[in-house]
This record gives sequence, structure tokens and C-alpha cells, in this order.
Amino acid sequence: MQTVPTSNATDPDPRIRIIALGDELLAGIGDARALGWLGRAVASEQGARNRIDVFTSALPGESSASLADRWDDEVQRRMDQSAQSDGSIDHRIVLAMGRADVGAGLSLARSRLNLAKVLDGLERLRIPAFVVGPPPSSDPGITQGVRELSGAFEDVCSRRRIPYVDLVSGLVGHEQWESDVARAPGDHPGQTGYGLMAWLVLHGGFGSWLGTSS
Repeated sequence: MQTVPTSNATDPDPRIRIIALGDELLAGIGDARALGWLGRAVASEQGARNRIDVFTSALPGESSASLADRWDDEVQRRMDQSAQSDGSIDHRIVLAMGRADVGAGLSLARSRLNLAKVLDGLERLRIPAFVVGPPPSSDPGITQGVRELSGAFEDVCSRRRIPYVDLVSGLVGHEQWESDVARAPGDHPGQTGYGLMAWLVLHGGFGSWLGTSS
């Protein structure tokens, strides 16, 4: 009796669903191409086998306190519980931390606690997180506060072994960044600045975290 050969085909890779939370820079405000840094970073990792969907929830002027209050509801609304259970969708969270804590006068201790609350909640849900820190401001005084804030966020992530991209250190004093922000009507970049942010994110281990590149 002739046997039917078995197939060596493997199941397709699970689809990746990125749920991204952050402020107006996450939405790419001021970008003529409407991609922002996240759209550029994802496009670089997207491929035939790397199927990535992005569900973004950006809130203008987002502080860490606001993020700590809303993250759970926003994530739950964008999750596919059944697909997470059967492994057909690999859920991932990107947190884009903004500069609003500086203007709001939040203490570094409070900012740390707010981010820790979100990350610990995601750990309980077993959803991997990738955190991107705030970029420098066109105002040197604000930028100094952002440096301290970014350092606090980085420490929270380091203690939990969660990847963190320090944008302020990578962009402060960068000629192209500063000229791009200076041309914008608000304290945000244009195409060049978002491209620089995406470059730092990609070189900060974004592809390795997604599992789409080494």
C-alpha cells in the first residue's frame, strides 16, 4: 500500500500586533509624511514573513500619570484575547514617554512610580514592552529636565530588564535635529527629526525585541 507523504510545511509565523501608547510625537505631529518615528521603524522591520500591525493610542500632552491611569483600558481594547491564547497573534507594547512630566511639575519619584505601574501591569499580562524616552526640547531649560526624567525612566526599565531608548542623549546637540525643530511651529520635529528618532529606535534593539531582525 502506497503511503501518502507528510508535509514538511510549517505553520506561518504569528502576526505581530504592536499596541503603542504615548503623546503627540507618537502620532507624528508635524511630519509631512504622516509616519512619525514609529511608522518609519515598523516599515523597516516589515517583510514577507514579518507581518506587523500597529494600533496606536496617542494623547496630546500625555504625562506618565495619564498613561498610568489609562494604559490598561487602552491595551485591553486593542488586544485579541483568543488570538493571544492560541498564539496566532504576538502582542507587543510600545510606550513612548513624553516630556509632559517636566511641565506638569511631577517629581522624578512620581514619574518612576507611574512607569513602574504600567510595566508591572504588562508583566502580569505577559506582554513584552519596549520603552522609548522623551526627546530634547527646543528650550534648553526643559531639555535639562528631560535629561533627568529620561534617566529615571531608564532606571525603571533597567531594573526590569526592559529595553529603553534614550532619545534625549542621542539627539541633544545634534545639528540636524536642532535645525529641524527650530523650523517647526511647535516644539516637535519634522521629517528629518522623526527619521533620526526612528534611527535611534532601530539601533536601540527594536528589531531584536520584535524578533524580526538580529
